[in-house]
Amino acid sequence: MKSDRLLSVLLLLQTRGRVPADQLAAELEVSPRTIYRDVEALSAAGVPVYAERGRHGGIRLLPGYRTDVTGLTGDEARALFVLAAQDAHAALGLDSALVSALRKVMAALPAPHRPAAELTSRRILVDPDRWLSGPRADIDLDALHNAVFADRRLRIRYRHGGERKLRTYTVDPYGLVSKAGVWYLVADRRRSPALFRVDRMASAKVLPEPVRRRPGVELADVWQPLRRRVEERPMPVRVTARVHRTRFDMFTRIVGPVLVAVPEPPDSGAQGEDEWVTVRLAFPVLAAVSQLLQFGPWLEVLDPPEARAELARRAREITRLYAGGDGAVPGHGAATDDDADGG
Repeated sequence: MKSDRLLSVLLLLQTRGRVPADQLAAELEVSPRTIYRDVEALSAAGVPVYAERGRHGGIRLLPGYRTDVTGLTGDEARALFVLAAQDAHAALGLDSALVSALRKVMAALPAPHRPAAELTSRRILVDPDRWLSGPRADIDLDALHNAVFADRRLRIRYRHGGERKLRTYTVDPYGLVSKAGVWYLVADRRRSPALFRVDRMASAKVLPEPVRRRPGVELADVWQPLRRRVEERPMPVRVTARVHRTRFDMFTRIVGPVLVAVPEPPDSGAQGEDEWVTVRLAFPVLAAVSQLLQFGPWLEVLDPPEARAELARRAREITRLYAGGDGAVPGHGAATDDDADGG
């Protein structure tokens, strides 16, 4: 609607200062001619907006002009009170600021929209944590937060997955990402993109040197390929197994990331051979199949033979441990998630 577009133009100018007409047109998906007509409409309504001609020209508001955000629709007002990352604000020390900001927005809302916005905050709750995710380590994001916003380099002491030894890195941070409730630092290490889980950092120190980011590269530009590298990492070990239907839902919930395809849920009334569901999985290394032992007799690996042998070997080690063996922990074959924590 034109009224929504006029408000968008006004807010963009208020936030950015001078903006070229073609840039406004591209963001609002209209023609530059429409933008100039909108500017005339705003001016006729008493808004001090004007166009500057020339190579470095654009459209801008008279310096010092501000307007209250009172043009929100009902749906827009409700959307502001559905917050998908409440823990992110708390981790960054911004939870009280968020409450204060929402209070101000509530005061600025048109009176007819206030009851719906308030009701939304009481009726909709978004919890970003996964089921059975377990307790999390306390995370102090202060140093990371300071480095990101002060554009400074960081020296971190970091433990990779499957390792005990701490490594020390000097990195150039792009920003912080909260992925399914887990915080990651996205940074360059030796001019190459890297991903570090914050809960694996033993320490982080802000250095006096300015950050050395690659020119023209932003956080989103670095994050997307890093995310794809984790999600699309090679899974060369293909396994065929059968799962008892009484454990099928739990099985798919726990091992979902390594399922090649999710089969149809079995009929709850099935009997005999139909009580077993055939599934296909993919693992990065052979040792990773040992996670299937958690399903006990309700899961059987059918193929390949080396996967069956790996599970049998692990089962013998467990038997010796609980039968009064020396209790030694095997020192090889552990699968790690280095691809997800910066290598």
